[in-house]
Amino acid sequence: MEIKFTNSWSFPCVLIIAIIIVGLQYSAADLPPVFLFGDSTLDVGTNNFLPVSPEIRADLPYNGIDYPYSIATGRFCNGYNTADQIVRLMGYKRSPPAFLALLNRSFSFKKRILQGVNFASGGSGILDATGLYYRNPMSLGEQIKQFSSVHDNMTEVMGPENTCIMLSKSLFIISAGSNDVFAKQRSGGVLSPQFLAGLQSTYGNHLKSLYDLGARKFGIISIPPIGCTPAERFYNGTGGCLEDANDFAKKFHNATENLLQQLSSELKGMKYSLGNSFEMTMTLIENPYAFGIKEINSACCGDATQPCNQSATSLCQNRDDYLFWDRFHPTQRTAELGALTLFGGSERFVKPVNFSRLIDFLF
Repeated sequence: MEIKFTNSWSFPCVLIIAIIIVGLQYSAADLPPVFLFGDSTLDVGTNNFLPVSPEIRADLPYNGIDYPYSIATGRFCNGYNTADQIVRLMGYKRSPPAFLALLNRSFSFKKRILQGVNFASGGSGILDATGLYYRNPMSLGEQIKQFSSVHDNMTEVMGPENTCIMLSKSLFIISAGSNDVFAKQRSGGVLSPQFLAGLQSTYGNHLKSLYDLGARKFGIISIPPIGCTPAERFYNGTGGCLEDANDFAKKFHNATENLLQQLSSELKGMKYSLGNSFEMTMTLIENPYAFGIKEINSACCGDATQPCNQSATSLCQNRDDYLFWDRFHPTQRTAELGALTLFGGSERFVKPVNFSRLIDFLF
């Protein structure tokens, strides 16, 4: 893993040392199962199995150009995405497979779910209605229903007590909320306090549902500065970020922090890490060269209005130089930096503990 930082940026060096120490603590046999939920930042192929809009499918090149054997797996990335990068730091090779991919191989389904499952679906949201624009990807609520079936199958294989023990040690990673904002904007709606309150209420109900199914350790990733994506910059005549969307992302993070504090005080045994994706990404945007990033405004593949696929009219050559792979999603390099920060960062970026310390609670 090649990390390029300047000497003037000391935080990543401390972070990398922490990652090395953590990485030495656990053998492969100790690794807890990982269950991932949310949107396209974590999707590893769910939408390949759904009749969704073509713009939220990533199973065609140039997606995956830097993935092993240059396979377009359904990841919205040139290589390993955020889901992969987080679990690779835990000791896995990549994210567990998508639920629908495992279901498609019914002969091994009950065995493979014991290592974890990825339920994330590009275009999905916290609200069920969010995905209507994209022809109904799997909403967060539907993903939790899929996990309920996994829970039932685990119980059938292991029994209720062992299932409860395994899930209490498992890590539940969720990245959701960005598409709810996009959908609200596209419909001409206002990013009002009432909308935020409704999102948080529904989010809280989803987290309680996972808790009732046995989840105890939550790694939550909040909304990044989505107003700075190439797709949103397109609507700003100056090419700058859309501040309305960014302001809402900050409010969403603060509200989510309050929600998690409340839930963890009410739900016995609940532990969480909240990654401040807004602060992480803005730090990179404001100091790109400290992280080896040279282009923070435009997409590597496609452009602000065109998705990345075989019809894309542009593809950058130096992909590690780019913050954005396409008009919405980070490059493999950016995803790696984000995962490192979630895994070993200070409270400025993730709190009350980072993901590595959350894993410590699992053993």
